[in-house]
Amino acid sequence: MRIKFLILVIMVVIAAGLTSSILIIRDNSMTEVDIVALNDMVKTVEKQWGHISEETFSSGDIAQPFSIIDYIGNVIYETAGSHYSNLNDAIKNRDTIIDVKQNNEIVGKVIFHNNEQEMNQQMKSKLLFSMSILFGVVMLFSIVYILYIYRTILKPFQQLQTFAANVARGSFDMPLNMVKNNYFGAFTESFDLLREELGNARQREYESNRSKKELVATLSHDIKTPIASIKAISELMLLKASDEKLMKQVNTIYSKAEQINLLITDMFHATLEELQQLKLSVTEESSEILIEMIENVNYDGRIEYATIPPCIMLSDSLRLQQVIDNVISNAYKYAGTKIMIQSRINFDYLELRITDFGPGISEEQLPLLFNKYYRGPNVEGKSGSGLGLYISKYFMENMGGQISCYNEVNGFTVMLKIKLAL
Repeated sequence: MRIKFLILVIMVVIAAGLTSSILIIRDNSMTEVDIVALNDMVKTVEKQWGHISEETFSSGDIAQPFSIIDYIGNVIYETAGSHYSNLNDAIKNRDTIIDVKQNNEIVGKVIFHNNEQEMNQQMKSKLLFSMSILFGVVMLFSIVYILYIYRTILKPFQQLQTFAANVARGSFDMPLNMVKNNYFGAFTESFDLLREELGNARQREYESNRSKKELVATLSHDIKTPIASIKAISELMLLKASDEKLMKQVNTIYSKAEQINLLITDMFHATLEELQQLKLSVTEESSEILIEMIENVNYDGRIEYATIPPCIMLSDSLRLQQVIDNVISNAYKYAGTKIMIQSRINFDYLELRITDFGPGISEEQLPLLFNKYYRGPNVEGKSGSGLGLYISKYFMENMGGQISCYNEVNGFTVMLKIKLAL
């Protein structure tokens, strides 16, 4: 409707301009010569020849300017607005020339000046002014129309282009803005609904994949604990076995357990690479569960521990068990000595000091132990992924606790600080 209105306005302006141009041309048309008035003027000149003056002619006899010359070409009389120079110029200007006779002899001429050139010049000026006004008005309406087209049609399409580029890059958080009187309102709304559905589908896909990865990471890491137990018991049986057949069978069990351990480690490594974090469920737990956790990894009685102070801790029992498994497993693997666990309450934390009596690690390596995939210089010939302490630190910090390590005079200590429920 608005487009039709703008087109109608432009057509009206053009029609008005053409009409004004026609009127200007008609108004500036050369006035027809009054032959009767000219003849009367000539007769008056012939009667008064030799005595021609201002009083010879009455005002209003003829509006057209004229000049009277004698037969030689000298100007005898000239009205205002007449500019006679010579007869040739009068002929070129298409002036009306009438002879003045006395006794049938030509004694002079009356030259009625033609103002056609002046009128043409005035007409051109008026037409130029009129066409300039018309062109300006048309240009103004054209600019308004172009801006209207840009705002209502082109700009929405540019927004759609930007929107499509954002969606293609996976950015679903930027809505497609809609304005009132948008010709593509329903079309735009459909695109915005598509964005929302794609965003929801992407989020559901992400959450589904994340749940699967978390499940794989959790199971793969949890499986390592019983596998470590099988390996430890197999080693103990090998030490006590004397029958060759039994030793061969136990060696088979140990090698298969080690193979499973390597496969689980690779799977856990690949999953953790894609997974940024593991979920925890922190609840209030009694410190008595620590005894059971320690006993779960006390395969051959090499762990000595004092009484655990009774208190209520904030922890995820499953994740805390994984932390203790990782720390004690590393002590078994790299120290190979007995392990001593001491505990005490220090302000808002229950502290567990897990100490082995191995060679420890250089001071330069200590700050790197909790980095992902880092393994110290004493790992040659020992399997591992460099993730145990990294995951342990993540679990402890997300349970509100801390983990640290330091060298002793005759060993190495890992300290777990478990947050207390206040």
